[in-house]
Amino acid sequence: MKSKIVHILKDFDITLAGTIPIEINLPESDLDLICEVKDRQRFIHLLNENFQSHQHFKLEEKDQFILSSFEFEGFQFEIYGEDKPVSLQNAYRHMLIEYSILKEKGEDFRQEVLALKKLGIKTEPAFSKLLGIKGDPYQGLLDYGVLKKHL
Repeated sequence: MKSKIVHILKDFDITLAGTIPIEINLPESDLDLICEVKDRQRFIHLLNENFQSHQHFKLEEKDQFILSSFEFEGFQFEIYGEDKPVSLQNAYRHMLIEYSILKEKGEDFRQEVLALKKLGIKTEPAFSKLLGIKGDPYQGLLDYGVLKKHL
């Protein structure tokens, strides 16, 4: 709340995603915020104007997305903006699929994910390893989620 990020970016459907909402975060996990960005220049301006003075501020512009990261009061923030509804963005879709898997597989599976994450393995690769998903873990997890929907 102190950072005022939610208020500053309220017009961009800002949504908390990633590991924190589904309780597979580690103490060093960052806060992943995703946004729907129709007005790129306004979004970039707000990020620069409000967060540029924060420690480790970075801003990356690509054709498909904008990514900013910084530290505020000991917390790492990562803000991702894309010109599509939050509900269609891969970060959000990954989170929903992971949550569904965690509910289905239970606490032992959750602990296995956390153990892999403590070893430095990212979330999607950890899930993919435990589920036996081959190839790209990010796409594989999306495919797994689609497959599970149709079963």
